[in-house]
Amino acid sequence: MKGQNKLFFAIIIALVLGVGLGGLVHLQYHDSAESFSKNIKLLGTVFIRLVQMIIAPLVFTTLVVGIAKMSDIKMIGRVGTKAMLWFISASLVSLFIGLVLVNWLEPGHVTKFPTQEAAAADELLKTSKGFSMEDFVKHIIPKSLFEAFATNEVLQIVVFSIMFGVALANMGESYSQPVIKLFDVIAHAILKMVGYIMWFAPLGVFGAIAAVVATNGFDIFKVYAIYLRDFFFAIAVLWAVLLLVGYLILGKRLFELLRRIKSPLLIAFSTTSSEAVFPKLVEELERFGCNNRVVSFILPLGYSFNLDGSMMYMTFASIFIAQFYGVDMTLGQQITMLLVLMLTSKGIAGVPRASLVIIVATCTMFDIPAAGIALILPIDHFCDMGRSMTNVLGNALATSAVSKWEGQLENHGGDM
Repeated sequence: MKGQNKLFFAIIIALVLGVGLGGLVHLQYHDSAESFSKNIKLLGTVFIRLVQMIIAPLVFTTLVVGIAKMSDIKMIGRVGTKAMLWFISASLVSLFIGLVLVNWLEPGHVTKFPTQEAAAADELLKTSKGFSMEDFVKHIIPKSLFEAFATNEVLQIVVFSIMFGVALANMGESYSQPVIKLFDVIAHAILKMVGYIMWFAPLGVFGAIAAVVATNGFDIFKVYAIYLRDFFFAIAVLWAVLLLVGYLILGKRLFELLRRIKSPLLIAFSTTSSEAVFPKLVEELERFGCNNRVVSFILPLGYSFNLDGSMMYMTFASIFIAQFYGVDMTLGQQITMLLVLMLTSKGIAGVPRASLVIIVATCTMFDIPAAGIALILPIDHFCDMGRSMTNVLGNALATSAVSKWEGQLENHGGDM
């Protein structure tokens, strides 16, 4: 938690310094602003490449472990089916809410760019128009696992990971457990790397902000105020939908559930990590009356497959970056992106800023400048608070709902 706070303050300091340096260049040395912007942007490039470096192994290991552990579905049967139906439905609803609201509110259209930015956007538009269903299918089916890893073709890695995970799950525990344990350790090691790489974020922010301010002036900060306002409005809409569904299933017991999980919600909000509250959430859901077998099965799966806040944020942020750079995506392309995110986001960990990895990969796939991710990093901490808390709420509701459907939700009367 201390480390996260240090990183947050380091990013804020980098933001302020970047604004100051970029503003100085824009006002005093306007003629050299373009060359300055090109050079200082390299700091952002270093950070982006470090993030891209871990995309393939992170998706592969986390997804294989998540799928392989689904061998429990054979024992639990109906519980697994109902859980997956909830996860898929909640994910689609979350993605759809993000897609609809970012198109309605258009937070990325508040700033007009200079001619060179418009020209770059036109070039991107030409390449994106060529994206067809044939290209999409080619993006899905891997010709070689090593080629997919080398080129960071995330969808191809997802396809291989699912097939490998399912095969592993059907080999029996004596064969599968050593491999699952190995991949689990590798996944945790890569997540450690995510923590290290995030310490390069202040440099990336400094370079990206200084470059943008030097080129465009201070109009860029109109985007941030509107982005945060629109994002938290979208989070509020998602909460309203989740709580409405929760009330329809749980009735008045929903309010007891919210009282139970208020502590995990606050921890997730302050640490920006939904995984940080996992043990506490298990405890509170069992006290609420959920069957411990249901909790132990659904909650770990939920942390890979049911991150509602992160799902909504991924469509919102990806389309925002496209709007920001003037990349006009058709409805068909946006729906394709929604389906891509539906697949690529499965298995992503509930740790701070993990969803940024998927956003970078998706932007690259749709020829949206991945460097745009560095622009939203300074305010990503605030967004991460909202989406982490939403992830916890979504998983608590999923576990409670499946327990209720199975007739295994006891009423402890709030005494435990």
